[in-house]
Amino acid sequence: MNPQNQLLNAYKQTAYPLVGHGKRNLHILKHVLNEMDENLESDTYGTGEVIENFQKKIASFLGKESAVFFPSGTMAQQIAVRIWCDQKGLKKVAYHPLCHLEIHEEDGLKKLHQIEPVLLADKTRVIRLGDVVQLKEDIACLLLELPQREIGGELPEYRELQAISAYCRENGIKLHLDGARLFEVLPYYQKPASDICDLFDSVYVSFYKGIGGIAGAILAGDEAFTKESKVWKRRHGGDLISLYPYIVSADYYFNQRLDNFEQYYVQAKELASFYNQCHAVETKPFVPVSNMFYVYFHLPKEVIEPVLISMYEETGIGLTSYVRKVDETTCYCEVNVGDRYAPVPKERIQRAFQILNEKMSEIIGKKSS
Repeated sequence: MNPQNQLLNAYKQTAYPLVGHGKRNLHILKHVLNEMDENLESDTYGTGEVIENFQKKIASFLGKESAVFFPSGTMAQQIAVRIWCDQKGLKKVAYHPLCHLEIHEEDGLKKLHQIEPVLLADKTRVIRLGDVVQLKEDIACLLLELPQREIGGELPEYRELQAISAYCRENGIKLHLDGARLFEVLPYYQKPASDICDLFDSVYVSFYKGIGGIAGAILAGDEAFTKESKVWKRRHGGDLISLYPYIVSADYYFNQRLDNFEQYYVQAKELASFYNQCHAVETKPFVPVSNMFYVYFHLPKEVIEPVLISMYEETGIGLTSYVRKVDETTCYCEVNVGDRYAPVPKERIQRAFQILNEKMSEIIGKKSS
């Protein structure tokens, strides 16, 4: 068994895994269905009360005229960008170099839609107004991701968002929000979702990330935009005969967890502080701006994995199921705080980090001697 699998197995066997909401298994759906009226009729090719009511509910929450439920965010966002490019007759969109469309979708935007991306900003930071103003070429759409996941969940300040939005509107550029984790950033901005979404022409949100549903996404905007998105949804094969298992789980966990993101945010800051007290460990951001952040271990991956496994076995606390190599001296993991964190006795968490710090200090000491 390779070390990565050993770490995963050790994590699964801990009494107190700290991240996420829990296991992604059949109980996610079974728990929801136990609460549902068994006579509820399914949706049919995008119509029916179960899908239409949910779309109206989320459109209202986001402050948009209309919304459409999609089986995946990948499909929803490519369609959003395609609509804005077609409207302007210009197949160019600007986004961050580590945008999901650029690094996780096998060039879908380019291959399926022949849309050319323009990469903005340095990989290590968020897009700022200056990056947009200094664009050397015309674009139909600018995509902003809140938070910028691949750099640890960093966020621009709200005034920066307002300035970017105003500039785009003055210059005929459509602004699209990759809000896969929109619910997670509301505590930081201390704004309702509708205020943030008002800055954007179109908005995508996910229902399996922070919300913890099975899968699925919402794409929201004005009536003309969502009407066109339904046509593209059909073209992409997204109009399944029924999507209700995704919809009912999205609705259930939206109701259950929406008000908990403030708590997750506070707990993420606490958890990050524990990490930052350890030798050769740091979080990015140092103080999280949502319930997610990255943890960097300044030791090789093959050194860190047995350290974590040993700590898990000794304390019963699980910090992460994986670490990924950055270079020969550093590795990292992503942390998302959810329902699992609160029930864990605080003294056990503190003890786990004390032991982790001792193990890290011992290794650092041996390397320097």
